[in-house]
Amino acid sequence: MRFDLDKTSNSETYKLLIGLIVPRPIALITSMDEQGQLNAAPFSAFNYFCTDPPIVGVGVTNRADEKFVPKDTARNIRRTGEFVVNIVTEDIAEKMNICATDFPPEMSEVDLAGFTTVPSEKVKVPRLAEAHAALECREYTTMEIGRSRIILGRVVEIHVDDEFVDPAGPYIHSDKMHNIGRMNGLGNYVRTRDAFITIPRIPYEEWKKRQQ
Repeated sequence: MRFDLDKTSNSETYKLLIGLIVPRPIALITSMDEQGQLNAAPFSAFNYFCTDPPIVGVGVTNRADEKFVPKDTARNIRRTGEFVVNIVTEDIAEKMNICATDFPPEMSEVDLAGFTTVPSEKVKVPRLAEAHAALECREYTTMEIGRSRIILGRVVEIHVDDEFVDPAGPYIHSDKMHNIGRMNGLGNYVRTRDAFITIPRIPYEEWKKRQQ
């Protein structure tokens, strides 16, 4: 099938893209408003984009049916300039899912999901104690595109539980951390447990030999 996106609705485009660009890492983002009210919400339009400087990016759509009204996460980051990306693993998946619920403003996703917080080192926003890794970030820039905001954050501190770090690299034992990824919609996710495959890169000289 072919899909001309000039003739495709936003809803159809969304369904196609989230079904094809998989699996997607999940950022469980903690942010605070100016009064210190803490918010936690998961986003799978997330990845790292460069390492010098270290930049991560997240796409946050506006609230449904309310043109140009940002979600709490985007609004908090724009006003305070800080946030924390808590990495989502199997053992906190259910708690993460609770944070995706659209609770009234006076209700705390962190408390309702049963998370606890610990102070960050360089930003005011706390991280989640149950997350095995977290990235403290400061807003680098925010781009408003259509009904979405693309937020780029500069990572200023990284926390990883000792058991998942090989100091020699330092290397992260991703095969032991058991992150989960977002698949298409409908509440579908994928595990990384026992799913790793290794495909070594091929040096050019070796590749040439294989062609002979």
